[in-house]
Amino acid sequence: MASSSPRWILFIVILGTLMASVDTTIVLLAFPTIAGDLHAGLAAIIWVILIYLLLTSVLTTQFGRIGDMIGRNRAYNFGFVVFTVGSALCGFAASATDLVAFRALQAIGGAFLIATGTALISEHFPAAARGRAFGFTSMGWSVGAVLGIALGGVLTTFVGWRYIFFINIPIGVVAVALGLRYLSPSLRSRVRLDLVGMTLLGAVLSFIAYGAVDLASYGADAWNLTEMIVGGLLVVPFVLWERLTKFPALNLTLFRSRLLSTSLAAAFFQSLGYLSVIFLLIMYLQGVRGLSPLDASLLLVPGYVLSASLSPLAGRWADRWGAWRFATGGIGLMIAGVLLYGQLAVGSPLVAIALITLVTGIGGALFWPSNNKAVMADAPPDQYGSVSGLLRTLTNLGTIGSYTLVITIAAAVVPRYVAFQVFVAGRGLIGNVSISFLGALHDAFYVMALVLLAAAFFSILRRPRPVDVGRRSDSRVGPPSVPDPIPPASK
Repeated sequence: MASSSPRWILFIVILGTLMASVDTTIVLLAFPTIAGDLHAGLAAIIWVILIYLLLTSVLTTQFGRIGDMIGRNRAYNFGFVVFTVGSALCGFAASATDLVAFRALQAIGGAFLIATGTALISEHFPAAARGRAFGFTSMGWSVGAVLGIALGGVLTTFVGWRYIFFINIPIGVVAVALGLRYLSPSLRSRVRLDLVGMTLLGAVLSFIAYGAVDLASYGADAWNLTEMIVGGLLVVPFVLWERLTKFPALNLTLFRSRLLSTSLAAAFFQSLGYLSVIFLLIMYLQGVRGLSPLDASLLLVPGYVLSASLSPLAGRWADRWGAWRFATGGIGLMIAGVLLYGQLAVGSPLVAIALITLVTGIGGALFWPSNNKAVMADAPPDQYGSVSGLLRTLTNLGTIGSYTLVITIAAAVVPRYVAFQVFVAGRGLIGNVSISFLGALHDAFYVMALVLLAAAFFSILRRPRPVDVGRRSDSRVGPPSVPDPIPPASK
């Protein structure tokens, strides 16, 4: 095994980020096609998205801890193997049930990747260079999103949706080979798994998510309301257990840090208010405007391209002038973009959508590397994996809430069969039905903008106070033997 170098570690983490990103956007574009081919209704096919988010939400904190225990290099490589195998099986799925099951396998591998990727960066990069490193990982996410959108449109339109999963296989093979060669053994910690806490957290999330999807699919009834209430009540024993156990699944003491707690809250509300926006846009483009997956994908590319180009530079700015400024500015641009989406009409120029994606693309480039830097700034080095997993857990929770919220809003504003026709079949609507569904989308965009205001609030709260000067954890420097691995942008 070759010795680890920051450059190779960064490249391998970028590959993992890119693969996860490709899988996220590529599935969204193929969503209506998959549902039609597998003859699945909304309640079944929505779990293709939610099972991945749900399992990664439950598993990331504990898988990050496994990385702390056995070595993050081993955990990361294992994640690549499982994710790649799961992707191949998804491509061969014969039914919606099979696809959901294989997506669950993907989620196990993805949980290892997302729980340990941020920790690997924090372990091998000094604090003064982490913003730029996270900028490059954010660039990997944006590049993956572009590839997912472009390939999703082409493959779904001309080849078939199954190849959107097969595309992960060559990426995974290369990533595993590089990981085995260049990821040398990393730091280990003497911690234990919290199986009770993980089980309680899984129960909380499962009851709430299942109840929310059932509510969105069939409307409110005693069964789904009871499910969500039970999930909410289980939070009490979960919190009590986490306060008593020596090695909690969620280390609640970490929230005593103002910088860490506000940064985590900003990440949660950003994902809750923004990560279903692409889903809403696809429903607008394919449902209201009647575009094909390929044509819809082309309109979404500009924002991701700009975000990919700007992210490394934005991360460097965060290193130099402070993360909170750029994270807050990024949220502000996202709010502006979502409000502009809320003004779209049946006959709005399609070029306007491409221009709005530039606004949100800049916002994402400013927020993600800056916020990741702020989250890891106050994380103890022996808990990098746990904190990285906690960050991903909260963002995935936000994403689950984001999807269920917009589906519920749409189904509440227009007849449920109309919402199903768009969400599942992806059919273009006409006349008053199209206008009614567009009104539902507007309502969803406005709700997302309100949620993003909460993210902006928490981002502003972490502004350094005079009392923090001189003892800020993000001024902590890394190991002196690790130089800045990224050449200056001017070179």
